[in-house]
Amino acid sequence: MSRPLAEIIRKNWRHLASLARVVWDELTLDELIKSEGDAQKLTKLVQQRYDMPHDDAEKQVMSFFERHRTT
Repeated sequence: MSRPLAEIIRKNWRHLASLARVVWDELTLDELIKSEGDAQKLTKLVQQRYDMPHDDAEKQVMSFFERHRTT
């Protein structure tokens, strides 16, 4: 993930976590907040909770981040 995007996500993560909760409803808001908007942490959570390959989870996370870069 590009540095500017990573910074945008981390800076806005409290707000974005509630949007992420809608996308990944099997994750708790607390889990999402604790991931701190870190792509690797979030990918791991999604991968484990939804029992999917790492690449698929990573694609979902990156897609979410790209869609919400200006939220």
